[in-house]
Amino acid sequence: MNIDETTRVNLLYNFYHSLLTKKQSRYLDLYYVEDFSLSEIAEQLDVSRQAVLDNLHRSVNLLESYEKELGLIEKTQEIDDISEKLDQLVQTKYANDKELLDLVRRISKINEM
Repeated sequence: MNIDETTRVNLLYNFYHSLLTKKQSRYLDLYYVEDFSLSEIAEQLDVSRQAVLDNLHRSVNLLESYEKELGLIEKTQEIDDISEKLDQLVQTKYANDKELLDLVRRISKINEM
């Protein structure tokens, strides 16, 4: 699955935001979550636009390094794919097994969170 840069950074942020400093988290939240422009962030935080850009680049690179080491996005996507395949398999081959269907649906709900 290919995702755009903003979606990827949001995923990285969701997984790893607790590993960032408050300052790094604030910049990323304003830019990627709240959709502020660089100028708006600079004005709000009383820094230059270049400082905002530099901080965002450093913070995103840090998030990418966490993902490279831990691979949580990749693992989550793999779990989602397996869950989908399991759901399809159970529905086609074990449609009468209500207990198994219920378990697979519970797994799917957990993956959606």
